[in-house]
Amino acid sequence: MRKGPMREELFATTRGGKWNKFWPVWCSHNTVSRHICLVTYRRTKKMERTQIKKVQDNRKTEEDVVRLRREIGLLPAVSFIIGTVVGSGIFIAPKGVLMNSGSVGLSLLVWALCGILSLFGALCYAELGTSFTKSGGHYTYLLETLGPLPAFLRLWVEFLFIRFYYFSFFFLWKSDQIKIIESYWKELKCNFSFFRPAVASYVSLAFGRYVVEPFFAPCPAPMSLIKLVSILGVTFVVAVNCWSVSLASRTQVTLTFIKMFALVLIIVPGVMALAKGKTENFQNGFELDSITLDRLPLAFYNGLYAYGGWFYLNFVTEEVINPNRNIPLAIICSMVTVTVFYVLVNVAYYTMMTPAELLLSDAVAVTFANRALQSVSSVIPVLVALSCLGALNGGFFGSPRMLFVGAREGHWPPIFSMIHIRRHTPLPAVLFLYPLVVVMLITGEIYQLINFASFSRWFFIALATLGMLIHRYRFPHHPRPFKVPLAIAVTFTVVCFFIVGLSLYSDPWNTGRSCALTLTGVPVYYVTIHRFWVPRRLRNIFNYCSKQLQILLEVAQQEVQTY
Repeated sequence: MRKGPMREELFATTRGGKWNKFWPVWCSHNTVSRHICLVTYRRTKKMERTQIKKVQDNRKTEEDVVRLRREIGLLPAVSFIIGTVVGSGIFIAPKGVLMNSGSVGLSLLVWALCGILSLFGALCYAELGTSFTKSGGHYTYLLETLGPLPAFLRLWVEFLFIRFYYFSFFFLWKSDQIKIIESYWKELKCNFSFFRPAVASYVSLAFGRYVVEPFFAPCPAPMSLIKLVSILGVTFVVAVNCWSVSLASRTQVTLTFIKMFALVLIIVPGVMALAKGKTENFQNGFELDSITLDRLPLAFYNGLYAYGGWFYLNFVTEEVINPNRNIPLAIICSMVTVTVFYVLVNVAYYTMMTPAELLLSDAVAVTFANRALQSVSSVIPVLVALSCLGALNGGFFGSPRMLFVGAREGHWPPIFSMIHIRRHTPLPAVLFLYPLVVVMLITGEIYQLINFASFSRWFFIALATLGMLIHRYRFPHHPRPFKVPLAIAVTFTVVCFFIVGLSLYSDPWNTGRSCALTLTGVPVYYVTIHRFWVPRRLRNIFNYCSKQLQILLEVAQQEVQTY
């Protein structure tokens, strides 16, 4: 054996045949034994270092893998539902409910029934969300229960209404009939809570108006400044949702607590005045002479508009921690809370304001604050603005996940199924909505698709719950961690189809066009999805653009399955 540092080190560590703390085995003075001992020691150390390195590499891979992470616990889940439902509706819709119901008592009954109906729908979606653990909401449930065609039509409606928006705006601009849109919105604003870019534009415009108008009261605020503040609000929400899921959830929790504080600020003075005997506005609460059955459905439309958004948690199922437990709990807690708060808020309104005064008010919450909360009346518009911002944040968090899942299933361009490699957010899907909302804000006309969106919203929700019932019958042994009672599911499905039929009856022209435009997606599905008859040159151009966008945005496909 050659002499050198290795042998000298060996003799130094084993001299005298004694145990050395740096040597893991007993070594004799024999040269062969010392050599075997040295080789064994080195191999052992190398294996230990290799194992440590593998553990570190696995840990690093787990942290850096491109995927959507489960970061939404029970409190953020409840906040997303409450924060999306409680937007501007409770501060605007009471006027429409009272106008179409005809009496104070019946309007309160409508608010309670709308809350119960929304709870029924949310429970149905809780079963769907725990049965199918994919994100995507309506799209996913239609895909899993009724097949790819209805699911594609859901995405097609979203795409088609975006395109139809620009066409209709151009047409209305040329025909000088844009002013008609405002009157449509005043009558049927409840119907327009499904078309996400337009909804986001409306909510952001309400945010800008409540922020700016107090500085110019009693004079009207400049519309250009309102639009600028609205765009800033949308930009803030988009930036938060692009940055990280945890930041978006913390923002939503904060804004939800603020808007619940605003509701408590309205409820407490009203309940105190009611306890002191101020009940004159509740005398003859059910005036049968003022009830008109033909307008009663519009009262329910206005109430359901204020409760809209209960399904947004189902858009992010793959990011909810322990969804089998947290989704049903979050839905039940949030919808019961919202229903109780909404009824109490309306009781407070009627305690401090007569029905005639409420009907004359364009901003019920502000009028209430000027009468009951004079010392802090200036704070109410700010709280309402933050409430709108919370609804906007919830919408921008949930809606892009439907595009993300649709692209992942091959029903939407693949670029929208990609995730930022460091932020782990569906960046392309979030950014897709931003320019649309900004354009609608700049043009200022965002109410063209009111009746169209009403039909589509309730039609696809009804199809989703009908698909749930069909799936129960066809696959009775499919695991369902949460199962809603059959009577609740049937009742909600029947009511949804009734609302669709009522839309056809009350406005057959616009609703019929909405149905026809939805069906135009059938040939598109068979050409682009089922058969994929797309020219090669067009595919190459599209693939090149997608590749450049992927490099620019630093996004990649999801590397592991999260459902």
